Amino acid sequence: MLLPNHGANPQYLYQQLGLEMPAKVYDFSENVNAFGPPAFVEQQWQSYLSLLQHYPNPEGEPFLTQVAAFHQLDKTEVLLGNGASELLTVLAKRYRHKRVILIHPTFSEYERTLRAAGAKVQSIVVEDVRDYTLPMEQLQQAMVEADALYLCIPNNPTGVLPNQQDIEQLLIHGANVACELVFDEAFMDWVEEAYSWIPQIQQYPHLIVVRSMTKMYAIPGIRLGYLVAQPAIIAALQQMLAHWNLNALALTIGANCLQETHYREQAITYAVAQRQALQHYLREHGCQVTNSVTNYVCFALPTVAHNDTFFQHCLTRGIVLRHTHNFLGLDGQWFRIGIKNQVAMTYLKSCLEAWFQGVEE
Repeated sequence: MLLPNHGANPQYLYQQLGLEMPAKVYDFSENVNAFGPPAFVEQQWQSYLSLLQHYPNPEGEPFLTQVAAFHQLDKTEVLLGNGASELLTVLAKRYRHKRVILIHPTFSEYERTLRAAGAKVQSIVVEDVRDYTLPMEQLQQAMVEADALYLCIPNNPTGVLPNQQDIEQLLIHGANVACELVFDEAFMDWVEEAYSWIPQIQQYPHLIVVRSMTKMYAIPGIRLGYLVAQPAIIAALQQMLAHWNLNALALTIGANCLQETHYREQAITYAVAQRQALQHYLREHGCQVTNSVTNYVCFALPTVAHNDTFFQHCLTRGIVLRHTHNFLGLDGQWFRIGIKNQVAMTYLKSCLEAWFQGVEE
């Protein structure tokens, strides 16, 4: 089965599989905020037109100041990017011809960007994906010879938040063996900032944290993210970025998004309720389910031999799930479901009911 390597492109998926695309499709393969962008984006859209007539601020204002204030940082500790994807690409250049450890299953862009930059990738697979228990002894041994280790916190695609004590142990060990640690916190907004490692960059100068504005604020179309690290690292990475890499629209909307406290709280409350209900339902029907803390759920059917049939069952009914064939350690035996609005979640439930009733009969 030839499948795309990312979610959020249902038309391509149906074309690849030679299936007729239903008139109504619910795309659960992507995992941005079900609420859509904050209300101010639509309300103030007319005022943004003037931004198109001028070059963006070369320093990344007003977004840079808002990021620094949000995390109580100095602006020299922040690097802005055209989405987290640009920042990952720049980081990969930092590790050209160097050895980097990836902990799987994890976001596929790490390996793609690193290999494109000529880095030497060492893959280590987590066996317990339900709790995403880190293989500490194996990791610490590998770090002795490595230049960097990437860790997704919370993990994508399982949604699990790795053990905080284990993470700190890796940070301490990294300092001892001269191994940098890159933490991707693209989904940290769905937990709480108390779990973020951004406040620790002073204590751990070999720590780099990447954040995305896409997931929580539902603005993937304008591409916006940022990276936090010691000023020396920021300055080195800045030299690799193109001038005016961020557009004025993104910088203005992003700055306003960080002030949307009530919006974030509502989104988290909704996602938690929907996620827990879905996890409970899947477990009731014999599925393995990861202990996700994010706005998506990762699960495996009671019988993995049914996977392809189940995937097609959902597609023919307009339900697009995220396959895991390109996630080492999941190997297509699991599926990921992003939390959507109430209409979509209700429709998903009916689709799942039809499947489980058919199998159980």
